[in-house]
Amino acid sequence: MRENHDQIKGKRKQAKGDLKKGLGKLTNDNDKIAEGERDKDKGKVQEKVGDVKESFKKNW
Repeated sequence: MRENHDQIKGKRKQAKGDLKKGLGKLTNDNDKIAEGERDKDKGKVQEKVGDVKESFKKNW
């Protein structure tokens, strides 16, 4: 299965969120941890949007 743009961007956002969260834990920065969690959540949503788009492409 070839990934579309939304799926790739979503995975990148999730990776970015993981990095921010890790940095926040390392520096004991609760704001950075929360920011990382938000980025991960946004990435998951964007990846799901890409999944839905792919599903429509296959079925239409």
